[in-house]
Amino acid sequence: MHKALDSQISFSVIIPTLNGAHQLRELLAALTIQTIQPREILILDSESDDKTREVASEYETKIITIKRETFDHGSTRSFGAGIAETDILVYFTQDALPANRMVLENLVDPLVEDQEIAMSYGRQLPAFDADEISRHLRLFNYGSLSYTRSYEDRIHYGFSTIFVSNSCAAYRKSTLLEIGSFQENLIFGEDSSAAAAFLKKGYKVAYRAESEVYHSHNYTISEEFTRYFDIGVFHASQKKLLEDFGSSEKRGMQYLKSGLSYLRKRGRYGLMAEFVVRIACKLTGYRLGKQYQQLPRSVASRCSMNRKWWMKPANN
Repeated sequence: MHKALDSQISFSVIIPTLNGAHQLRELLAALTIQTIQPREILILDSESDDKTREVASEYETKIITIKRETFDHGSTRSFGAGIAETDILVYFTQDALPANRMVLENLVDPLVEDQEIAMSYGRQLPAFDADEISRHLRLFNYGSLSYTRSYEDRIHYGFSTIFVSNSCAAYRKSTLLEIGSFQENLIFGEDSSAAAAFLKKGYKVAYRAESEVYHSHNYTISEEFTRYFDIGVFHASQKKLLEDFGSSEKRGMQYLKSGLSYLRKRGRYGLMAEFVVRIACKLTGYRLGKQYQQLPRSVASRCSMNRKWWMKPANN
């Protein structure tokens, strides 16, 4: 057990939002009962059409409106870092829900205790409405034991060394600026890209399983395809990451075996065939995404979950 964190530790919470009023209300309510409180909560809202800004105004937040068409996973979060008043930054996505009162404390603690740790990220539990396949994915990717990774760990863990998530993560601002902040114009994966940069500079990345949030998605089979198409695009556009940390396809085979075992143990035999189909769609989407530069832009856009990314001039 680590010692109790000083309640006066200074940190900022940053939440990008878009039409997430209901989810944001639950997130902000959960943050108000955390064992340590942020100096500020920054809401970076992309011109929501619903009551997102009204919900945010009910809490002690600073609401910054950004143009929807300018949203970028990397640059928007970098903007938040730039205006934050503190050196420790905690990022949430609007649909992440803290599962206990110590999420912030457990997330911030590694950065306070060890200057070599540049970022920490939390455990994602299946949301209350998660289906069996979504539930297994979260249990597979986010174990119950905490750990810390260094650059040398890539030899054993490969690409999983930089498997991190900004759905629930903390950074040291000064160290983030040292790597040039989050990379811009990525279809997604700004968090993994940052983790790789930290590790290559000699810093460490911490996974804190005690910092739990409910966060999952019940994707359709077609959505699985588009999601993994985007992963393929990310990997193709960041070839140096694969050179440094290796391919993720070995991990995919482990996931297939784990999923079939998980469903078999629960007697969900009817889902096993669907699970295999989903894996095939993911693999097809991923491999097609890695060849995105050979596809017409209109075709690539239709294959993508992040279709707005393809409309930006910087990506044409």
